[in-house]
Amino acid sequence: MSDITVTFQIAENPPKRLDKAIARDVPESANLSRSRLAKLLGEGAVRINGSVVTDTKGKVAQGDTVEITVAEAAEVDVVAEDIPLDVIYEDDDLIVVNKPVGMVVHPAPGSPRGTLVNALMHHCGASLSGIGGVKRPGIVHRIDKDTSGLLVVAKNDVAHQGLAKQFEKHTVERKYLALVYGAPDVMDPRLRGVKGVGFEGSNILLIQTLLGRHRTDRQKQAVSFSEGRHAVTRARVIEGFGAPVQLSLVECWLETGRTHQIRVHMAHAGHGLVGDQTYGGRRKLNHKALSEAAREAVADFPRQALHAAVLGFIHPVTGDEIRFEAPLPSDMADLIAGLR
Repeated sequence: MSDITVTFQIAENPPKRLDKAIARDVPESANLSRSRLAKLLGEGAVRINGSVVTDTKGKVAQGDTVEITVAEAAEVDVVAEDIPLDVIYEDDDLIVVNKPVGMVVHPAPGSPRGTLVNALMHHCGASLSGIGGVKRPGIVHRIDKDTSGLLVVAKNDVAHQGLAKQFEKHTVERKYLALVYGAPDVMDPRLRGVKGVGFEGSNILLIQTLLGRHRTDRQKQAVSFSEGRHAVTRARVIEGFGAPVQLSLVECWLETGRTHQIRVHMAHAGHGLVGDQTYGGRRKLNHKALSEAAREAVADFPRQALHAAVLGFIHPVTGDEIRFEAPLPSDMADLIAGLR
C-alpha cells in the first residue's frame, strides 16, 4: 500500500490556528475532512516547511508549505457483490439509491452478504476514496430491511462529514408514505388523551416523545417520557379508504431520525402501519366499509407499508440544494389501487 503526499501553500490572511488554516487551504481534490485532518495532525503526518507539526493551535503564515502524508485507503473486509441497484443520482462525492424491500443496508451477523453496502462496494469500485482512511461507502442514515426508498451514501470523507452534519442538525428533508389503520383527525377525542400526541396547522398530526429500547424486548423500540432520545414525527392524511374510513395513506416527515421512529410513533397514536408485525398489529376491518378482497389484501400484506419517498439536502461539496423523489414500490401501489 503506497502513501500519497498532498502539498500546498498557505494563502493570505490565514486563521490563527494551524488546524483551521490547513482545513481552509487543503485542496478539495484531497477529500480530507476537518476530523480526518485533525487525526493526521495527531499522527505526525503533517509537515510545515519540512518540519513535523502536531499542535493544532500552532501558528502558520502565508506562503508556508504544507505537506500531508495520507496512507492509501485500506481495503475493508466486505465482499463486493454485483447486485443490481436503482441509482437515482450519482457524482464523484455521493450516490442516491432507491433501496428495494428486503435489502439490509449494512452487513451484520446473520446478514454478511446481499446488503446495500456489498452492492455499493461493487458499483462504486475505485470511486470510493475512503471514509476515515478505509475504502468503504459512507453510510449516514439507514432504513429498515422491509422499508423501501431513498438513501444517500457518501463516497469520500468530505461528503461523509458534510452529510452527517446535516442529519445531526435535522436539516435533511425526509418524507415517507405509509398505509395506516384509521385516519388521524384533530376531531378524534381519543387522540386528545394520548400523551405526546397533538395537532398543528391544518390537521397535521404532531408526535413528540422520547424513544429508546424496549425494556423487555431489546430488538424493539418504545415510547418513553423519562428516558431515551428526543423524537418528533409529523403526519398528514393524503387519502382515506372505506366508508367509514378504515385505512389511510399518510405522509410522514421526520424532524429526528430514530430507529423505527415512524412505526413506533404511529402505533403510539393508535394508527399502526399495515403489515407491521412488530408494532402495527392487525385490526378488524368493517366488512361493510371494504370489500372482502380488499380486507384480505390488507391482512396478507407481508411487510410494514412504509416507503421513503422524498430526500432533500444541501450537496456537501457543491453547496447546491438537491431533492429526489421515488415512486411507491409495486406492492404498496397495488395494495392502494385495490383499496380504491
